[in-house]
Amino acid sequence: MSVLATVADRRRTSASLVGVSLAYFMVLLDTTALAVAGPSLMSTLHTGVVGVGWATTSYTLALASTLVLGGSLADRFGHHRVFAWGVLGFGAASLACALAPTLVVLLVFRTLLGLFAAGIVPSSLGLITALYPEPRARGRAISAWAAISGAAMAIGPVLGGWLIAVAGWPAVFVVNAPLALIVLLLCRTRVAIPRRARALSWLPHLGLAATLAAATLAITQAGQRSWIPAVLSGLLALGLGYATAAADRTSRAPLIPGALRGNRAVWTAFGWGAAVNYALTTVLFALPLLLDTATGVTLLPMTLLVAVNPLITGRLVAAFGSLRPIRMGLTAFPAGLGLVAVAMADHDRPLLLGVGLLLCGLGVSWTLPALVGFAVDHAAAETVGSVGGILNATRQVGATLAAAVAGATLTQHAGASAAFPFVFAAAICALGLGQALVTR
Repeated sequence: MSVLATVADRRRTSASLVGVSLAYFMVLLDTTALAVAGPSLMSTLHTGVVGVGWATTSYTLALASTLVLGGSLADRFGHHRVFAWGVLGFGAASLACALAPTLVVLLVFRTLLGLFAAGIVPSSLGLITALYPEPRARGRAISAWAAISGAAMAIGPVLGGWLIAVAGWPAVFVVNAPLALIVLLLCRTRVAIPRRARALSWLPHLGLAATLAAATLAITQAGQRSWIPAVLSGLLALGLGYATAAADRTSRAPLIPGALRGNRAVWTAFGWGAAVNYALTTVLFALPLLLDTATGVTLLPMTLLVAVNPLITGRLVAAFGSLRPIRMGLTAFPAGLGLVAVAMADHDRPLLLGVGLLLCGLGVSWTLPALVGFAVDHAAAETVGSVGGILNATRQVGATLAAAVAGATLTQHAGASAAFPFVFAAAICALGLGQALVTR
């Protein structure tokens, strides 16, 4: 192969990596930019905190319940094809969200956004694995992917706040359409990944979606102190969960491939992902509802680190392995959440809030890139698509539950009610740290 051909291949590989990263950036931007739109949504669509919560959870719920299916579809029909259709559908559904005249219509198209995002996320990890088969190069690529996509954390709240001020909350969705076109142009070169003729079974996937929806409804009803509907929804979630597990055991295409069922290391990474996303979503969802200031600027100590620090995390992983940055992140996150909780209980502590958000940013940026690499390194090559789907599904389950809990408990803007979501998230991260300390 000539030098020119090698350079051209590297440029195509780099362009594809940028495109894949921008696609995940787009998926995250949709959540982080909307996080500051709560007050605008409440005023224009005549809804309350619970309605804003459902605007968030309808997206994360659909994404969480279909990410495993997205990974299976990528393995079966091709990662590049599923990725491209997901990006195209995401851009179109975003424009539909911008035109939504009522909360109900917005929830319908937010759900569609989640479904298309479920095609993007697991296939993007599969594409990176194919583009960078060597572990060290793949680790650096995953860090770059995390840094570019993590920039959505920094840009999202600030950009969202500016767009909302200029044109209202619909502008948050319009920006996704040109981004989708740029991604399709960058990723126009097909990446060859062997397909696996896996069967698909729809019943377990539908059962998972129904279980998560019932659990979210139960949490929301409990927060409104509607105890009878909360208990009934909780019992329904338990029944649906049991039925889904039973259907999955007899399915010809189970949600969890056999090669992953006994893989303790990979499941540990899934748990870490759920804990980190729970904590991150708690901050992104709760702060805009509690603060009357420019939330996007307030979040910068956290979001800027999420955008920049993953590149350093990649070097840490290369030098010390994945576990050390995971432990560092799961130490920093609960400490930061504790400081945020104290600051929210007493609004006159901006310095304490800033330090807490800084520690939260270190927690996210140390943990997420490392645990992705940890999961991929401990999984068989033929299960990469499923690993990407399940890992992001568990992360979105954490995000969905966090939005539901925060929306249900934020009945006051000061004192214990304001601090509770952050304290609870800190406890969840502390449990993750305990598991990380005993993992070898």
